[in-house]
Amino acid sequence: MLRAVWNGQVIAEAPRTVIVEGNHYFPPESLNQQYLTPSRTRSLCFWKGVARYYSLEVDGLTNPDAAWYYPKPSPLARKIKDHVAFWQGARVEGTPEPDRPADGGK
Repeated sequence: MLRAVWNGQVIAEAPRTVIVEGNHYFPPESLNQQYLTPSRTRSLCFWKGVARYYSLEVDGLTNPDAAWYYPKPSPLARKIKDHVAFWQGARVEGTPEPDRPADGGK
């Protein structure tokens, strides 16, 4: 299991992430939304598109713009649509779970 952790709290947890340019992108359903506050910050990646940001808020501390995602990525980056990556002190811990065979290993 992979976890994104900041200030002692698990911000996201998933069996697997999508890795792009060395960053782990967590699926939207893996996020602990209570720690994420939408930011007005935007940035542009020439091949992924426009990124939007979240600030992390845990136990009264704020880490501005420490998470980002692509709500409308370019076709080349469609696999990370709405997936969230972290930086600025938020760290990814753990190891991904192995893929399970479609036949259940039989």
